[in-house]
Amino acid sequence: MARKKKSGGANVIAANRRARFEYRLEDRLEAGIALEGWEVKSLRSGRAQLTEGYVAFRNGEAYLEGTHISPLPSASTHVETNPVRSRRLLLHRREIDRLAGAVQREGYTVVPLDLHWSRGRAKLAIATAKGKRRADKRAADRDRDWQRERQRLMKSR
Repeated sequence: MARKKKSGGANVIAANRRARFEYRLEDRLEAGIALEGWEVKSLRSGRAQLTEGYVAFRNGEAYLEGTHISPLPSASTHVETNPVRSRRLLLHRREIDRLAGAVQREGYTVVPLDLHWSRGRAKLAIATAKGKRRADKRAADRDRDWQRERQRLMKSR
């Protein structure tokens, strides 16, 4: 399976394209993820979904919730797999505090943007985000359509 190249040479495993449509993204970070062996093997074959994922804060730690990493059929029989388990994010204390503060005080949410390889390790790009209203989504669609039409008009000249 061919993986998409990201700028900077990282390979994208899974992208959450829905996040850019549903939310206005503000502050971006890259976080490591505490994974089990079978999960790493599944990620290498590209078996991950981020569309329902979000970041939750418990006991001063950040956890990735709602993402689905399906196990390979050849996974070990003695390992009990849970495809939607909570996965701890590896962030510095000040980053966790800043994200948790934004979620509590300003009403932001933290959404995963993409899962990628960086120097052989799985990393998660996350962002603080505010939800878009229906009118904002329509305006974004209108702008995207206008840009597409403008490009088409410029080519025809």
